[in-house]
Amino acid sequence: MVTGSENELPAPAITEIPVADQDAGPYGIAAGPDGALWLTFVHSGRIARLTLDGQLHEYPLDSPTCRPTVIAPGPDGALWFTRYQDHRIGRITVDGETETFSVPTPDSGPYGITAGPDGAVWFTEMNTDRIGRITGNGEITEFTLPVEGGFPSAITAGPDGALWFTLNQANAIGRITTDGDTAVYPLPTPGAGPVGIASDGTAVWFVEIAAGQIGRIAMDGAIEEFPLPDRAAKPHAIVAVSTGECWFTEWGANRVGHLSASGEKAEIAAYDLPSPSSEPHGITLGPDGALWTALETGSVARVAP
Repeated sequence: MVTGSENELPAPAITEIPVADQDAGPYGIAAGPDGALWLTFVHSGRIARLTLDGQLHEYPLDSPTCRPTVIAPGPDGALWFTRYQDHRIGRITVDGETETFSVPTPDSGPYGITAGPDGAVWFTEMNTDRIGRITGNGEITEFTLPVEGGFPSAITAGPDGALWFTLNQANAIGRITTDGDTAVYPLPTPGAGPVGIASDGTAVWFVEIAAGQIGRIAMDGAIEEFPLPDRAAKPHAIVAVSTGECWFTEWGANRVGHLSASGEKAEIAAYDLPSPSSEPHGITLGPDGALWTALETGSVARVAP
């Protein structure tokens, strides 16, 4: 375990932008190739597009109960997202045209999603211990993981040309090559519950929601953990903005956090969101250089360092 220290840098400017009511549930967020932010409304079955000047457009999906969850830009210029409740993968163009693809394994529970280095999109299947790969024309291949009840959650493309993912209930980080070869790396802290994951171009970073820590895994599998000042903060999602620098949401503490690491030392800071109990989930680096996070109670927060 590597210790961190609290950062005394000035607090960023944080602005909240209402985009929906609590019944809609903004959850996932991603920067699109069109210079806008794209969101999932997990409770109302919609995708939303938010411009930097605050213009919002919503796109209803074919099922209001499909629970669109995580969203990510694809290699084809469209946005791809998981539909956790009806076990489908969705695609939406920047013009708002949507299509969906059924995951072959029943009740798979797709959750995390990311563009792969091979021109395909990769996703996790929470309920069935599988990683999926979908091509631009909707062809899906599934890879069974060497764990049972592992709850594969978030996924990201690593700097080594493989995909890296969290195994929330197996308490491990997984790696899968584009050919489907897998490896599992157990976490040092028992019951840490990893969720969000991101690459900084050199290493892969992840959050431990149950342990209140941020983790880093090198390409050789070496793992370091950085405890948060508030171990009960329940970090949820993470984005890397440069080598050794990450921002993350603290779902249990209603904050956004920042980590800057150099070697085995890290400076960590956390900043309160303006509205109480706003339930921050997804976070992304926007085209304006600010951080944007989806608040499940109905807003988006812009964090300008």
